[in-house]
Amino acid sequence: MTSLLYQAYQNHTDLTAPWRSGAAQALKYLNLVPQGVSDRLFRRLTAALELISRTSLTYTRPAYGIEKVAVGNRECEVTEEVTFATPFGSLLHFKKENAPEQPRLLLVAPMSGHFATLLRGTVQTLLQDHDVYITDWHNPRDIPLRQGRFGLDDYTEHLITFLDKLGPRAHMVAICQPSVSALAAAAIMCEDDHPARPATLTLMAGPIDTRIQPTKVNEFAKAKPLKWFETNLINYVPMQCKGAFRQVYPGFVQLTAFVSMNLERHIKQHMDLANHLARGETEKAETIKSFYDEYFAVMDLPAEFYLETVRDVFQNHLLPQGKMSFRGRPVNPAAIKRMGLMTVEGEKDDICSVGQTLAAQELCSGVRAYRRVHHLQAGVGHYGVFSGRRWNNEIYPLLRDFVHVNS
Repeated sequence: MTSLLYQAYQNHTDLTAPWRSGAAQALKYLNLVPQGVSDRLFRRLTAALELISRTSLTYTRPAYGIEKVAVGNRECEVTEEVTFATPFGSLLHFKKENAPEQPRLLLVAPMSGHFATLLRGTVQTLLQDHDVYITDWHNPRDIPLRQGRFGLDDYTEHLITFLDKLGPRAHMVAICQPSVSALAAAAIMCEDDHPARPATLTLMAGPIDTRIQPTKVNEFAKAKPLKWFETNLINYVPMQCKGAFRQVYPGFVQLTAFVSMNLERHIKQHMDLANHLARGETEKAETIKSFYDEYFAVMDLPAEFYLETVRDVFQNHLLPQGKMSFRGRPVNPAAIKRMGLMTVEGEKDDICSVGQTLAAQELCSGVRAYRRVHHLQAGVGHYGVFSGRRWNNEIYPLLRDFVHVNS
């Protein structure tokens, strides 16, 4: 009956939609009322309606919202352009008007319950000195069943295809989970002497070898047999959706797990939101709303991709043991040559601990010593590796210089 949970959730969401819609409409009209002696009453009512209208998740990708970026001494307008697309993902180009020629860079976003827009800040920083493309993954609940499956090999193949579209001397930066596929794609392309093999490969907070200092996430993945994950976490996409009956790990289930890890913090944040609105503290309220607009925008994972990742990466450790394959071919990291390799880790990362990404340096024995860079960033957790002040001021300059030296 677990497989019907998603359908029940969707039915409940549809039934309660009029309440949220009504609250949103009331909020819209309430904001038109002139402020006066009843400000306090109206603000409290506004806060209540705001919370009601936000009591659901969205399965639609938020906008990147990057309109301009500073390049040197000038400001360039940014437009989004889909360079190539499959049913499961788009190669999205952040095109800058009147920008000088810069190194082409493919940013590989994780397929882990949130949209690639989670890397919005990463993209904005990279755009200063690079011609940026991103793997903009599509939500499986919107992909008809007739389009087939999407497993770990399909993810890797997408990276090879996207790099082929970018052409020779592009650079690849993988964030977190896809580091394994990025390394596999680079190895296969090098072995084939593919003309579009990347000039550099940067792996950031990625689970290359999760046997090293296992985190709670790693331990949980190994504590249960694969069948448990399939039975308890895999659901069918509801019949109301375009991807009806496709098997997925639902986004709302993933988010429930994330929220439960810090439940008190999330409750406090929403209480703070209500208080800020009631006191008319618009700027503080907007900060919280912006965070949760992104956090509550969830994406399902194809069942086969999720289960194969759990099995091959977190349970069987195929890549570091030399047992990983791609379409039946052995993946040989030692085949990576004439390419720069950079690995980045966060000192306080509780998702991908210190040493797990560094393991790629030993696996890629064919990379010359002068083309290797490893950086351990002090004082940051998982997200701090690719977002926030330390990323902008300390990590990014190293990555930028590494890319430019190897261009």
